[in-house]
Amino acid sequence: MRIFLVLLFAYVLSQFYRAFLAIVAGDLSRDLGLDAAQLGALSAIWFATFAIAQFPVGYALDRIGPRRTIAGFMVIAVVGAWLMSAATGYYTALAAMAAIGVGCSPILMGSLYLFARNYPAERFAMLSSFMIGFGSLGNMLGATPLAVAVEAFGWRESMMGIAAITAASTLVCLAILRDPPRAAQTGPGGGMLSGIVEIATLRGVWLIMPFTFVSYAIVVATRGLWIAPYFNEVHGFTTTQTGNAALIMAATMTLGALAYGPIERLIRDPKRTVAIGSFITVICFIAVAFVGEGRAIMAVALIGAIGGFGMTFGIVMAHGRLFFPAHLIGRGVTFLNFASIAGAGVTQWLSGQFIQLKIDSGADPATTYATLFFAFGAALAITLLIYLASPARPKP
Repeated sequence: MRIFLVLLFAYVLSQFYRAFLAIVAGDLSRDLGLDAAQLGALSAIWFATFAIAQFPVGYALDRIGPRRTIAGFMVIAVVGAWLMSAATGYYTALAAMAAIGVGCSPILMGSLYLFARNYPAERFAMLSSFMIGFGSLGNMLGATPLAVAVEAFGWRESMMGIAAITAASTLVCLAILRDPPRAAQTGPGGGMLSGIVEIATLRGVWLIMPFTFVSYAIVVATRGLWIAPYFNEVHGFTTTQTGNAALIMAATMTLGALAYGPIERLIRDPKRTVAIGSFITVICFIAVAFVGEGRAIMAVALIGAIGGFGMTFGIVMAHGRLFFPAHLIGRGVTFLNFASIAGAGVTQWLSGQFIQLKIDSGADPATTYATLFFAFGAALAITLLIYLASPARPKP
């Protein structure tokens, strides 16, 4: 329990870092002179560096263990958070977000690695959903509480405070975590590249990858980047009202992630669990696209539903984990996580470019965001059809 709480606190911080830009977007744009495309790039670089770091993280988890891997990388997050608090322009902020992305990259995967090594496979979905669900409290901290802190102290001072908290979490991880015994080598995947090659030959993973690339990306892009501009520009929300809307979505993301574990235990099929939740998410995204001005309550409800039903990530990881042998668990889960985070980075960047293009063309905000959310729903629907063709379990 103690180890779970230590990892959970670190993961709360990771979730905070991937969501806080939505709340400070206005302050950053004003103080650093950023446009919508640059704001999208700041969020995208976090996910890009996080994704690229998954490969060395997976190798380090399998080879040196989660204790030094998690603590060592988190030092980089501390440096990035401090640099963000002192940013004077776009490129400084870009470097800061890149460092934070690298620093947060092993936290969840290190947790899943420990769950996979220390518990039976049938408990993996429950433990991972609890970690992701309770860890989503970081999304909530990056909503109304952050908005209140920014209004009271300023965004720079708030970032300095979170940097100090991250440093404390790093020290606790180093002191408390313990590495499990190293798994015996049962295949050719001894090195980082050879392990990736071996994973790539696992046919059961192929059809899961496109869905993994899209499903988390569109939910986190909505919560982490576009929820504030959408409610501000389309529905006329104030900063506090926007923070409250973001808090509602963060809360439903937490509840959804927590609920998926028990639901999967009830259904006893991770693939079917994911398919049901994702179909509802598609419907909600398309519905938001048709919610115009003056229907703010409905928009908040639909965005909240997207947060809850769209949090299938933990169950997708549980599904993919079934195909990985013990000596490749670290690289296997980080390989899937790479697809998820890379998708988030690409989605953040593309959506930023799209929004800026619409602004330059003079399109009204309601039409712009309706098109964006419809595209999110369509992308999820297409990859869900591919995912439905994947095997539910590996062949004996």
